[in-house]
Amino acid sequence: MPYLELPGIDLWYTDTGGAGTPVIFLHAASGNCGCWVYQEPVFTSAGYRCIAYDRRHWGRSRLNQSGEQPGYASDDLQGLVNHLGLERFHLIATAAGGIGALDYSLLHPQQVLSLVAANTIGGVQDASYLEVQHRLRPQEIQALPVELRELGPSYRGINPEGAARWLEIDHHSLQEGTTGAQPLRDPMTYARLETMQIPVLMLAGDADLLSPPAMMRLLAGHIPGCEWGTVPAAGHAAFWEEPEVWNRLVLEFIGRH
Repeated sequence: MPYLELPGIDLWYTDTGGAGTPVIFLHAASGNCGCWVYQEPVFTSAGYRCIAYDRRHWGRSRLNQSGEQPGYASDDLQGLVNHLGLERFHLIATAAGGIGALDYSLLHPQQVLSLVAANTIGGVQDASYLEVQHRLRPQEIQALPVELRELGPSYRGINPEGAARWLEIDHHSLQEGTTGAQPLRDPMTYARLETMQIPVLMLAGDADLLSPPAMMRLLAGHIPGCEWGTVPAAGHAAFWEEPEVWNRLVLEFIGRH
């Protein structure tokens, strides 16, 4: 599990290696590359090479003085892609990671076989979209403790051990004194989404307070040929709460691309 020195960041990443088609996972603001414990063994068993990394300001990645801050999320990802010599790969992202993944996929469509954008608001800045976002995500929701904000009520009630494990990962994720935010190379708009050239699956959690299905359907409606999936009863961390369902939907999708 080495570090990769890039402009402004020593990127901590994991790579299962092998000859399988690469899959790169991008974590949420409440996670790091260690959150994919329910995905990596399943996707590896399915024949994929699994790669994950701690995004800038999260986990074990550490800032360095060789470049400007905060840098661009798409540049950090491209630096890892170049270092590993990847030609084409599937990109799987959740929540805040999905914003950077959409930006990257629009910038580098020749390298992305498919994109799964799960439980994400997408970062769209159109006024009509932001109005819906503000109505569906009022400050009262934003102010909730992270486990109430992000984990679905069914999961919290039925699986307290899993909720505690998820919360422990969150406590070791966003680095103290940072906001975690990195700008996009180009502003995200409906018009920009309409230029998407790769297959996309938007995957929602039925009980997601932060990226409600209604918001995600607005995004999907502006992505050509976008496929849609939902994880019943899951909140914002659907990949963690219902990994069997989530993994099945994602593997079926990337298996066709």
